[in-house]
Amino acid sequence: MTFMVGQKFPSTTTAAVMPTGEINENFSVTEYGNGNYTVVFFYPLDFTFVCPTEIVAMDKAMQEFENRGVKVVAASVDSAFSHSAWRRTPLNEGGIGEVSFPMLSDMKRDLSTQLGILTDGGVTFRASYLIDKEGTVRHMVINDLPLGRSVSEMLRMVDALDFHEKHGEVCPANWKQGEDAISTTRESTGAYLAKSA
Repeated sequence: MTFMVGQKFPSTTTAAVMPTGEINENFSVTEYGNGNYTVVFFYPLDFTFVCPTEIVAMDKAMQEFENRGVKVVAASVDSAFSHSAWRRTPLNEGGIGEVSFPMLSDMKRDLSTQLGILTDGGVTFRASYLIDKEGTVRHMVINDLPLGRSVSEMLRMVDALDFHEKHGEVCPANWKQGEDAISTTRESTGAYLAKSA
């Protein structure tokens, strides 16, 4: 069965390297994010090429995520020991530094199998998930291996979900925080389109 938006994120427990550098052998995304929005992003492998650019970009945006009350988790099929070594490697040597979010180890590939994001080669696609405060996936996007993802687009999705949950309105194409939204009527959509044309 294909994993889809609207389903609960799996409650699989696995090892993770925490922001302190310690290894938590029983890390659960659902427990960590309980009551908060949570962003989980999978990447193929440690010590690669596009992956460190994404991880460093997410780390640079952590204040923006924290301001919105969002927990962030990175994940790959590498071991927690590999994650730890990568965190200790300087940026100019292909490392990522001491990032401020957990790095989950899905070595047994239980979680990535449940999500359906494994490549034929046994690594994960660049899959990103936005999970709501009740543990339901509300947004997901999966990129092929050469295609780095957009941190700003994930922040936009967080803002859109938060706006919808607070105000009940829906967010049109390219909506950004502070812009007009629409109600779920043809009249509202028509007025929005007429105004934005």
